[in-house]
Amino acid sequence: MIELIVPNERAGLRLDRYLALALPEFSRARLQDLIRSGEVHLQGKNVRVREMVRCADVVRLSVPPLQAIAAQPEDIPLSLLFEDEDLLVVDKPAGLVVHPGAGNQTHTLVNALLHHCSTLSGIGGKQRPGIVHRLDKQTSGAMVVAKNDATHQELSRQFADREITKIYLTLVTGVFRRARGSIDASIGRHPIHRKKMAVNQERGRTARTDYRVLQAEGGVSLVECTLHSGRTHQIRVHMHHLGHPVLGDSLYGRNQQRVAPRQMLHSWKLGFAHPRTGERMLFEAPMPGDFRQLQENAFR
Repeated sequence: MIELIVPNERAGLRLDRYLALALPEFSRARLQDLIRSGEVHLQGKNVRVREMVRCADVVRLSVPPLQAIAAQPEDIPLSLLFEDEDLLVVDKPAGLVVHPGAGNQTHTLVNALLHHCSTLSGIGGKQRPGIVHRLDKQTSGAMVVAKNDATHQELSRQFADREITKIYLTLVTGVFRRARGSIDASIGRHPIHRKKMAVNQERGRTARTDYRVLQAEGGVSLVECTLHSGRTHQIRVHMHHLGHPVLGDSLYGRNQQRVAPRQMLHSWKLGFAHPRTGERMLFEAPMPGDFRQLQENAFR
């Protein structure tokens, strides 16, 4: 059990932000998980992540031990953009699930990583070793993976503090009225369809996507999207909100399976400060074959 008393200079902070400052050995993502699972009490009560702390508030934190890795190594080929003793940047192919879960206990990126690496960070728990962030199964492109807990914690902090460069390419339906713009629209769970997210300005979480149209012709646009937040399905939801669903997106676009074999979304560029050296690094994942083929067919 960890007990903390909020000092005056940190009064008014969100609970997760206060804990991240008070306990730098924990990632903000892990602290948020502990809050949501009821392991954190503020003034003796369970609270939400967004709860504000006040001067002299007492915060008690129970930290269950990390569970051993459950996934098994599998000899699945990996495309690496970078690797050193602290981290890897992988070019994830479309169709590969990131970590084991319901319906996908094997043949995931985690299984491939365990075969490739002798060590991975344990902060993500037994099903998600090394996983700092995720891409949807049908989204391709650059992902960073942590080999140790210190790297995981620092990368998680950079993601939480929005210091990560995240630039995607997507093919969408329709032609935009403006060649560039910014979508600043909160995202939350869809009120009816629980597997979907939706723009929800009242109850959603803040989300911003900057977009720039690179090519447009014949009712299809190639768009560069820069994320300033990391909400679930953010680009897919924002593009749908603008009336330009991602090609191949069966969840947010009607009859999209007829247009493309999968959702045409690619994590193109990923940048961050190296957790050990502080050097700013930027990686680019080449456009995959199916994406490039569809692009070439659309813009002949």
